[in-house]
Amino acid sequence: MILQLLFILTAIVIGARLGGIGLGVLGGLGLACLTFIFGLEPTSPPIDVMLMIASVITAASAMQAAGGLDLMVKWAEKLLRKHPERITILGPLVTYSFTFLAGTGHVAYSVLPVIAEVATDSKIRPERPLAISVIASQQAITASPISAATVALLSLLSFTGVSLINILMISVPCTLAGVLTGAFYSMRVGKELGDDPEFKRRLESGEFKMDHYEAKGVAHFRKAIWAVVLFVLATVAIVLFGSLESLRPVYISDGETYQLSMAYIIEIIMLSAAALILLITKTDAVKAAQGSVFLAGMQAVIAIFGIAWMGDTFIAGNIVELKASIEETVTKMPWLFGLALFLMSILLFSQAATIRALLPLGIALGISPFMLIALFPAVNGYFFIPNYPTVVAAINFDRTGTTRIGKYMLNHSFMIPGLIATATSVLLGLLLIQFI
Repeated sequence: MILQLLFILTAIVIGARLGGIGLGVLGGLGLACLTFIFGLEPTSPPIDVMLMIASVITAASAMQAAGGLDLMVKWAEKLLRKHPERITILGPLVTYSFTFLAGTGHVAYSVLPVIAEVATDSKIRPERPLAISVIASQQAITASPISAATVALLSLLSFTGVSLINILMISVPCTLAGVLTGAFYSMRVGKELGDDPEFKRRLESGEFKMDHYEAKGVAHFRKAIWAVVLFVLATVAIVLFGSLESLRPVYISDGETYQLSMAYIIEIIMLSAAALILLITKTDAVKAAQGSVFLAGMQAVIAIFGIAWMGDTFIAGNIVELKASIEETVTKMPWLFGLALFLMSILLFSQAATIRALLPLGIALGISPFMLIALFPAVNGYFFIPNYPTVVAAINFDRTGTTRIGKYMLNHSFMIPGLIATATSVLLGLLLIQFI
């Protein structure tokens, strides 16, 4: 089992370094080792989770191609420029809202340069709003009803009777509280912009130029507003179906009655939303498949395909040994499973892949479904090593140089806000489930 685990960790580390689809295909290579070298029987691939994520990404990509995402960015820019002195609070709330609605943190790319510009113009240290805004875009993944991570969690816990509203009523307030706590901390981070030595050096050397950034306009406002409305309505519909079981269609087969699963409902609604966006706005479907949201989302699907399948196979093949070695400890201190989720997310760079790889073990260990929901935000650990795309983007967008990677790599701008937000979300979740 130890040797198998070493193969798995090696595949994860190499795949993370390759980036893109590297994590997924290395997961496939690790699965090949488990199957052909160690003789483990492969489990079923996570088809339902992959198809749910693909359908959500398709709808979000159609909205982006129709100009809906650009319209949302323009709205955000107006809000931020109207209240520049509150950028450290409003910035993360904007990125949180974007991710919550779109289901992917990659939409934050569009608004990060606006946040950096507004902060610089207002003489506010850009590191303060940028760092917590990136963290907020990650935290919102574990609150969004249509994110890959939430979909994976729901699919794994559905057999326990847990519904989408059960997850949201814990994850939404807890992650919001975590983000706001991190934002209040960030308001006092570092020296004021005018006193920062790196900013002074860039001013004196001429590296810093007073270029004015403005989000690009929306070419076709009517198309964009239709895209946003249709996508939001689809998201609301999913929440309603997930919250009210009576709305779901009922079928009878071989004398047995069953309801349409949430997996099928999400897939049907999101594919329909994508179709309506393309038809009503007359958007080129090829353009939708070429956008940044589609590319990032499909990479996530491949990552879950390889990594989750490999993880499932390892856990299923060694479940007796795993339970015997850690069951007593985890039963006494189930919060330790949250630490395992955090550490695994650092390696995988994906909340959904972390949930799909580790949650089956938590279920097998008998951890309460509501405890697992409370620990859900612990999968937001990939800020720990500062090489995730949104982290790198924020550093590059800060022309003043205040958002940075420290001398010792781990003492970077995102570390403390990220730890505060994640710890607050998990601790509040553990407190909240005592009353549910």
